[in-house]
Parts: sequence; C-alpha cells; structure tokens
Amino acid sequence: MEDQLTAAARQSKVQPCPECGADIPYDERFVMWCTACDWNVDPGGAEPVRGRFEAMQRRLAHRYGEQLHTELLADPDAAKVRDRSGTLVRVVAVAVHATTVALAVGGILLVVLGWNTVVQPVVGVILLVAAVALRPRFGKLRHDGPLLRRADAPRLYSLVDEVASAVGTYGVDAVIVDAEFNASVATFGLKGQRVLHIGLGLWEVLGRQERIALLGHELGHYANGDPRRGRLIGTALASLHTWLYFLTPVRTPHRRRTVPEMLTDVLMDVPRWAVYGVALLLERLTLRDKQRAEYFADRAAVRVASAAAAAGLMDRLLIGDSVASALRTESVRAQTRIGGAPPRAAADGLWERSAERAASVPEREYERLRRVAALRGHSVDATHPPTHLRRHLVEAGEPAAAAVVIDSEAAAAIAAELAPARMTVARAVIRDLAG
Repeated sequence: MEDQLTAAARQSKVQPCPECGADIPYDERFVMWCTACDWNVDPGGAEPVRGRFEAMQRRLAHRYGEQLHTELLADPDAAKVRDRSGTLVRVVAVAVHATTVALAVGGILLVVLGWNTVVQPVVGVILLVAAVALRPRFGKLRHDGPLLRRADAPRLYSLVDEVASAVGTYGVDAVIVDAEFNASVATFGLKGQRVLHIGLGLWEVLGRQERIALLGHELGHYANGDPRRGRLIGTALASLHTWLYFLTPVRTPHRRRTVPEMLTDVLMDVPRWAVYGVALLLERLTLRDKQRAEYFADRAAVRVASAAAAAGLMDRLLIGDSVASALRTESVRAQTRIGGAPPRAAADGLWERSAERAASVPEREYERLRRVAALRGHSVDATHPPTHLRRHLVEAGEPAAAAVVIDSEAAAAIAAELAPARMTVARAVIRDLAG
C-alpha cells in the first residue's frame, strides 16, 4: 500500500512546459517532456552509428522499410512477391565462394609445384590460410548460457512446436538461455539444425501473450524465407565481412605510422574497396527481402498471439537500455555490498525485480519512447525496419483471435522448467556485469 501511495505521489506532480506553457504531469523516475509540443522528448539525441558500413545499412533499412510499409498499408499482399534480383544475388554469392575456392586451389598449386623457389610456397601457405579463414561456415552450437534440450523442458518445447505449427514451420532442436535483452533463431551444423535463443532480459519483462508473439516472430523467419538465412547467401555475406575485417588496417591513436605500414595500407586499399563494393552490392540486393521478412514475421506474431500482444512486444523492445542499465546496477550493488546482501543472495528474485520495474513504466513513458523511435528511425539493429513502422502495421491489420493462447498452468510449468537456467543466468549477471 505504501509503495502504491509513493508511486501515485510521484505521478501526480505537474509543471508548466517552458516552451508552450501546457501542464506536464511527470514521474521523477522518467524524463519530463511535453506531449503538446514535444519539448525535451529526446534529451539524449540520436544513437551513435559504428562505422560507414553500418551507416549505409541503416539508411537502406530506413528507406526500404518506409517503401514496404507504404505498400503493405495499401495492399497487405502487395509485397509477397520478392524482388527480381534473386538470380543476381545467387550469382554474386557463388562468385564470393568461387574466390575462396580459387585461393585454396592456387595455394595448393604454389605449395606443391613451387618448391624450386622460396617465395612461391610461402605465398601458397598464405593463400591457404586465407581460404581457410574465408571458408563457408555452417555454424556451431556455441552458448554462453544454459543449453536446454527437449528432455530438459518438454512444456517449453511443446509451446514452441505449437507456435511453429501455427506459423507454418516446425520447431527447434535446442534452446539457449542467457541474460540478453534479445531473442533470435539460427541454424547450426551440416544438417541445418535449429536453435532458439531466449534472452531473459527480454523474456522476463513480457506478458504471457507477448512471449507467444516473440516466439511467433522468431519462428516466422523460418516460414518467410529470409534470403540472408539461406546457406548460400548467408555464408557469402559472412565471408565478405571476414574479408573486410582482415583488410581494414588497425590504427593506433597518437602514433605515427611507419613507412612499411603506410605502404601496406596502400596495397590493401584496392582489395578492401573491391570487397566493400561487393558487400555493399549484396547488402542492397538482399536488404529489401530482409525487410519484407521482418514485416511478415510481425504478421506471424499477430496471427499466433494477437495484434495487442505484438504491439506490446514492440513497446517492450523500446525499454531495452533501461532494463540493461538496471541489471548492471543490481550487479554493482551486489559486488559492493550496498544493502548488505552477499552477491549470491542478490541473484534471488533478480528477474522478478526486473519484471516489476518494467511493469511500473507508465504509458506516458512508452508514448515518449515511441515518439523518440519515430524521430530517430529507431530499429532493433541496422537491418530491421524502423520499429514505429512495424508497430503501425501491426495495429493497422484486421483484428483476429490469437491462434495460440497460453494458460496459467502451462505458464507455470514452463517457468518451473526455466527455473534452474534463470538462477544460473541471474548469478552470472550479478557476477559479471559489474565489471
């Protein structure tokens, strides 16, 4: 009762807007801003962009996201037909892999046939090392958090199977749990087995149907045919990014480059810009289909969980920085013994406290975050459509009943299956985030 009175007192404060004079009700835990004129709606400014390539990705993602948003608003089936660039995309991807094969063959020939010189075998070994580094990788099942197999969490897997069936695909072979404010699906191994990654930072702040929406969105990627998730194109993009990593010179601040370093940089310029151009081409050719796949994954989330749940999920995505900051604060408090509790005890109830904080975020703050997302063109990453456009399409669709509904009994059973993983990850958060 006392906590409710304190919260009510915080939210009852009112101050006139310095720009337009309108009354601003505010909660001291959150940014004070004006709904009438948007004064102070975005005090933090635009998000930083890491490098030229990410800046290019974000520009293209925003442009294609807006184009597809307009098309889908006018006709929900208008964007089902993929771009006609599919053949060119495959040709470019094959050319990338053919380059890797040529490096391997050239390296072998120089090593085997060039023993009458010293230079040829050395160059051959270098080419072979490059070919190995650039080889197509089919993924390994790497995980920083607990790995759950079907026998470990049968009710969770049953829910995943039900959602997968509702979106037109099949379930997963492994589930990885960690502390990230994220969720994703991927394939691993030569057989293309599927793995679902559940970040508890996100999962624990979602309601039951919002979790269904999250699963529907992620599993919807398998049903929508995102070209970047295919082996040919996905591995080609990975090879190009590996090339860029090796060809980009490492700069040491406040140190003048030596003459050999400058010559090496000049020699690397031509192949680096060539690789950059091919990567840019492949990004342009596949990004629109990637955007389309995200919109259709949102549609899958609506179908399995309802439009309200899908919209709620997108709102929760906007508080990711706040959730991550709160978890770091919990870790620092535990490591410095603020409050007197030892670190192990601080892990108890960590996720419940995170969920309570998220539940206390008022609608006014979500409205501010939605406006900031629209101003900044916020997206989950550099390849997703802007979040506010995704949310608008979700709300603009025809309302329909959820195909999958999780009741309290099933939710409790899944929570019990996740309990050991939740404690393991909570202890890792308390131990590691303070540093």
